[in-house]
Amino acid sequence: MNTLSGTSSASFQKPQNILAAGNQPMRPHQAATKDKTRETATDFEAVFLNSMFSEMFTGIDSEGPFGGNGAGGVWRSFLTEEYAKSFAKAGGIGIGDQVYRQLLAQQEANPAT
Repeated sequence: MNTLSGTSSASFQKPQNILAAGNQPMRPHQAATKDKTRETATDFEAVFLNSMFSEMFTGIDSEGPFGGNGAGGVWRSFLTEEYAKSFAKAGGIGIGDQVYRQLLAQQEANPAT
């Protein structure tokens, strides 16, 4: 129980889950579906960005602690993957938003029964 307001914190909802389009209450499964759709769109953008970043580093020989051997390539792949995830989570370049809108439109056009 929250001592400041005297209410349970379980009774509060996230603001984005309160109203759906058209100011109608959003059902819990609709909110979960939208959250999963957003996550999928962000993951898609991260994969795309990872591909871009990998190409950006192609042909660059590494020096320093990893030398020019295979370890540098493995480390670089981990680095580009983390860069891509970070960029996508921070808003990316707009691909995730477009994918999200298209996925929602597709779900609304073909609702599961």
